[in-house]
Amino acid sequence: MRKPEAAGENTVRHPHRPLTDYYGSEQERRGYLRGIFDRTAADYDRIERFLAIGTGPWYRRQALLRAGLRPGMQVLDVGVGTGLVAKEAVGIVGDPSLVTGIDPSVGMMSKARLPAGVRLVQGRAEAIPLGNRSVDFLSMGYALRHLSDLRTAFNEFHRVLKPGGRICLLEISRPESRVQRALLKSYMRVFVPMLARIVGAGTDTVELWRYYWDSIDACIAPEDILSLLQDSGFSDVGRCLPHRRLNMCSEYQGVCSGDI
Repeated sequence: MRKPEAAGENTVRHPHRPLTDYYGSEQERRGYLRGIFDRTAADYDRIERFLAIGTGPWYRRQALLRAGLRPGMQVLDVGVGTGLVAKEAVGIVGDPSLVTGIDPSVGMMSKARLPAGVRLVQGRAEAIPLGNRSVDFLSMGYALRHLSDLRTAFNEFHRVLKPGGRICLLEISRPESRVQRALLKSYMRVFVPMLARIVGAGTDTVELWRYYWDSIDACIAPEDILSLLQDSGFSDVGRCLPHRRLNMCSEYQGVCSGDI
């Protein structure tokens, strides 16, 4: 059994403060996100290709390989969305039936273009509908900021992974440089919404990409994320920064210990 939390352990739970321009309280966050992702699912992949910032299919595949994904592993992709990370995982493990994706948004999963055999399940990171020690590898692509409770989610990640199992959590982090921060803010809050209007996306898609920046800007620091992963029982925890000039592209990695 894992030890109970000790006094002084990291008490951060939420990835960021409530963003009240979009929802009224922490309790309303889950409904807001599920709704806007359902409504924007049809436009998501098209706009994401423009937003990629070096995080397209090749990058996702390399990130999974860097984190230790290998052929034959059983994979869980949390926050699978339209399947962008899961698709690359299938290419590595070699068998679609080895990959399961969960997401609270049925609308997003309905737009996933994945090989037959991939299992898609409605579910949340904080209550994963899988048994203990059931997967070898857990991935999550740019969904960490959308979780309601990081500590609960990371405990769930630890629970469903086999001893020695690995995680790969991809996220866009707030740039430390004021210049990079200003450029990314302009790109995500001005350029991408403008592009969304040009290609005919709905007003909810415009709002979603503005929300993306605001959640990036408000998100807790990488060191807090690493500390929470350690508190949840992961070892060899680290943050890989593959793009040295774009240190906003974070890959959080870790190995599951044997205790649950």
